[in-house]
Amino acid sequence: MDDATRLTLSGNTIRLRVLEPADAPALIDAAADGELWNLRVTVVPGPSTIGQYISSALRGYEEGHVIPFVIIALNSGRIVGSTRFWKIDNGNRKLEIGHTWLSQSAQRTAVNTEAKYLLLKHAFEVMQTVRVQFTTDELNEKSRAAILRIGAKQEGIVRHERIMPDGRKRNSVRFSIIDTEWPDVKKSLEEKLARRTSAPGAII
Repeated sequence: MDDATRLTLSGNTIRLRVLEPADAPALIDAAADGELWNLRVTVVPGPSTIGQYISSALRGYEEGHVIPFVIIALNSGRIVGSTRFWKIDNGNRKLEIGHTWLSQSAQRTAVNTEAKYLLLKHAFEVMQTVRVQFTTDELNEKSRAAILRIGAKQEGIVRHERIMPDGRKRNSVRFSIIDTEWPDVKKSLEEKLARRTSAPGAII
């Protein structure tokens, strides 16, 4: 792993940088766009949970198995969401991309595609991973479609994989991209991002 304390990933529309405790107010503002903390199919921090959310992410960061990022829109300088590398397994050179959420106004734009592109590029080309996986709620059709759209392959459903804050036993869908697939996935993502640049209203 590289020195993640200085890790920043920059694209044409967004920048990803490592989460800091001082980001709490901006993250709450981002999540308030759509009141995302009320969603049943994912966990997004709200005013009452932001402290635990950040402390948990930074604890994993200090232990070396998580790298949490804020997503910053370059046109405004505002934080519009968060994502992270987690379940980092150096020995087996694998990790998961997850805990991703975006302000409602940033959804169905290029932000998610570019964030995934930057993360995947860093994972495969800098961290030299051989496998990147994604996991989402079986009920989260939007997330499942978005993961397939970036080029991941569905592997199966993990039953009762976790218990949600409301007590629901969640079945999770597992996807992955492996190192031999990355060149084709990379090309496809770059083509999608190029189309977004030429047609700003396009959904990718």
